[in-house]
Amino acid sequence: MQKFPAIFLDRDGTINEEVGYLNHISRLKIISGVPKALKILQEAGFKLFVITNQSGPARGYFPKELVEEIHKELTKRLKRFGVKIEEFFVCLHHPDENCSCRKPKTGLLELAFSKYPLDKEKSFVIGDRLIDVELAKNFGLKGILVLTGYGRGEVEYLLPKKNIKPDYIAENLLSAANYILKFIQKLP
Repeated sequence: MQKFPAIFLDRDGTINEEVGYLNHISRLKIISGVPKALKILQEAGFKLFVITNQSGPARGYFPKELVEEIHKELTKRLKRFGVKIEEFFVCLHHPDENCSCRKPKTGLLELAFSKYPLDKEKSFVIGDRLIDVELAKNFGLKGILVLTGYGRGEVEYLLPKKNIKPDYIAENLLSAANYILKFIQKLP
């Protein structure tokens, strides 16, 4: 069975603008360059997934149906550029619930790898938070930190204190995509 390389993308701050809790569809804005970056990766053979913590419903800030509505809207907007997200993997739990699916725990990645024939050696996690990089490391994937969203603050204030280092720090998703293509070309 053929295995595919995968890109696991954080949502807020990586694909769409970080607004704190995305509590209304009108606040959904895709970051400039994201559709182009995703198209480049998809054309290079990567399957695209979103992997996101969304505790807003568990905190009572908005219904879980809004999370689904936002994902449908993201799917629709990206489709205009010929980009297909294979699946959205979402942790809806409150952080206090200590579930196995909340990043940086690996439950959602385990689920993705059980559902799809994916090539672990050629797969990446991309996000604007160090928990995304930690998730990658916890599962044995490469982790890229983008400087969009919370990225700049994470690099300046948290990275020096952490024992976790990204495989690459990218200005944005387009820069991350270009890095990945160069990295993959070097593989045997």
